[in-house]
Amino acid sequence: MAISSLSLTFTSKTLTNQLCRRGGSRSRGVSSSNRITNCSIIISSDEDKKNSKRRALVLGIGALTLNSIIGSPLLAEGIPQNYEAFVDKADGYSYYYPSDWREFDFRAHDSAFKDRYMQLQNVRLSFIPTDKTDIHDLGPMEEVVTNLITNIYSAPNQVADLLSMQERNIDGRNYCTFEYVLTSPNFARAAFATIAIANGRYYTLIVGANERRWKRYRNQLKVVADSFKVFDI
Repeated sequence: MAISSLSLTFTSKTLTNQLCRRGGSRSRGVSSSNRITNCSIIISSDEDKKNSKRRALVLGIGALTLNSIIGSPLLAEGIPQNYEAFVDKADGYSYYYPSDWREFDFRAHDSAFKDRYMQLQNVRLSFIPTDKTDIHDLGPMEEVVTNLITNIYSAPNQVADLLSMQERNIDGRNYCTFEYVLTSPNFARAAFATIAIANGRYYTLIVGANERRWKRYRNQLKVVADSFKVFDI
């Protein structure tokens, strides 16, 4: 994909949060944004010190330069307004998230961001090993998705409803994004999930919110779901 001219601005704290990440249920690689002009990595606050162990890998990867970030085909289309890019070059994936969201630890997930005030409004990314090479190797997509929302994503007391499903191919890789609602007796949550397979890994990105807020925020969260991409590592 052709690389367009990028306007690159960033604060050192945001750069630290996106370049120096490592956590979840396993060690992770470098995260990055392409909106950078002056690259300085500062780990000084109490919050950063808590995460210093998670971020330590970045200190050993000095080869990650501004040129390599700009040159990434994942960012060639440019970042939409009011979003930031999260790129994990070590684990082979990227996605956008709203710029006012903050990073947090979500158990058994590789990365996660949430709204500062509505914490159930969040995005998280996980992956597991697989011997499959494409999502279609899992079976017919409608059957795969139905099984996911009814047997994997939902709790025993929840009812799962599939609202929509969309497949797409980007740079020769197949993705499936589906919209669903999980309803329990006193609560309902709506979400988009996007699945993909690459690098011997089965990736899943889920972004969602309280069902009562879904109509208002659905389009914003759809941008996140559609932005998810995987690449070779």
